Amino acid sequence: MLNQNPDITADNIVEEIVKQVKHYPSEKIYNLGYSNDKCYFDMYVDGIKLNKAFNKALGNTAVEINNVIFKSGKHTVSYKMYPLGKSKEYEEVFNTLVDGTTLEFDLTSYDKKNANAQDVEYTTHKASQTSQELSPGYFKDKFAGSGKTFYEGSFEINIDVPYTSHSAFEKAQDLRKVDKKELQEKLLKKYKEVWNIYQNKELDNIARLEYNTLHDLYVSTYDSKEVINKNISTMFNDIYKNSSFQMQPIEKYKLEFFADGKLAALMLDTSDNQLRGNTALWAKVNYDGGTRGFFLNRYFYIPQGETEFKVY
Repeated sequence: MLNQNPDITADNIVEEIVKQVKHYPSEKIYNLGYSNDKCYFDMYVDGIKLNKAFNKALGNTAVEINNVIFKSGKHTVSYKMYPLGKSKEYEEVFNTLVDGTTLEFDLTSYDKKNANAQDVEYTTHKASQTSQELSPGYFKDKFAGSGKTFYEGSFEINIDVPYTSHSAFEKAQDLRKVDKKELQEKLLKKYKEVWNIYQNKELDNIARLEYNTLHDLYVSTYDSKEVINKNISTMFNDIYKNSSFQMQPIEKYKLEFFADGKLAALMLDTSDNQLRGNTALWAKVNYDGGTRGFFLNRYFYIPQGETEFKVY
């Protein structure tokens, strides 16, 4: 029996989330913009992985981060960079990060209560570059991690939001302190339980598994009942109830930790750019004009004083 959110069902999940959403005179949405070249990367806020797959050789866009911001104050953005390998964008195969590798970020916000106001710009950050003298007086910048197969960095941002939330895993155990082999076996067992819930279309249990994440998303983005209902209904009706929905085998994974060890997941261990950066919990479904991967990206934690995994 699933050990979380027993009062949540597929029929009441929207109503239960709507009850928690509050509205304020100013409702800021923070965007973390990025541009990258000749690398793949993963991005985190306070150690929580952003679910967007940053798997383009060249990218220039932004991702909303309110869903992983639980209160105002100082937060840390961190990133991990990997070689490009083969790509559609370049003929060359990049087995390491190279001189021309770049990754830049900018933090902005807009106010949902003031549609006419311009976006506010805050912080910018660029992955470290070094200056190389090619000839007397002529310098050229190159990526500081050139020649490496992995590079990581971080920077701090200041956030001002009108809400204070408490994540389900706020007081979870540090899973990095648990025997790794033992933890992975226990986690795989929980993965199989969750895999069966999705495969068997146990809609009430799916709602219980997803409630905490969806709650944090919609509380932090101040969404209306209409938006919440539309999004959740689409997810259940078009994805989970879809006759073509088929969970994929749990294989080729590696154990990773997030949020200072409070969250753990089995991440896909692959160089396939359509799969990399996601957890081993995923499905294929014929949706929106074709069969595609649908990544559930659930994370797992054990509350202090307890022994069993719960799902975020």
